[in-house]
Amino acid sequence: MLAPPPPLEPAAPTILDIEASGFGRDSYPVEVGFVLPDGSSWCTLIRPEPDWQHWDPDAQALHHIPRALALRHGRSAAEVARLLNQRLRGSVAYCDGWAHDYPWLARLYDAAELTPSFRLEHLLCLLDEDQARRFDTLKQQVIAESGLQRHRASSDARMLQLTLRRLKPAPPRHR
Repeated sequence: MLAPPPPLEPAAPTILDIEASGFGRDSYPVEVGFVLPDGSSWCTLIRPEPDWQHWDPDAQALHHIPRALALRHGRSAAEVARLLNQRLRGSVAYCDGWAHDYPWLARLYDAAELTPSFRLEHLLCLLDEDQARRFDTLKQQVIAESGLQRHRASSDARMLQLTLRRLKPAPPRHR
């Protein structure tokens, strides 16, 4: 009896993105979103914790999330961490700004007193040298063609996933 063929890798992995209050040491996440390999997405605002006070107007100018909106409509760090753990358990999520996203995710989980049930990796580890060199140019093309204008977590995650899908198309299925 023949062994079943190995499962095909999805055309693109789970992509996670975080919008934050700024870029400095005291910055914190204000929105998190992800897109799964099947294209479904999830996004939520994060209510700043009482000791999360840093706010950079330049960051707000990028993502257009006023602090008052995050305070009014955001979910608690504990709720967001629990939801991420439920939805991403056992998986690897990839981001394009690991040096920023990892500390912001750590700050979220520290506030929630939880541990992530998934790993966060830089999406460049998925690319060979040539693909990494072409990524930013292709990303700009995808942005221009898709009309994605919102600089928000789930929109950014979708744009990154679309770029990866174009850069690394799924292998053909053999019948």
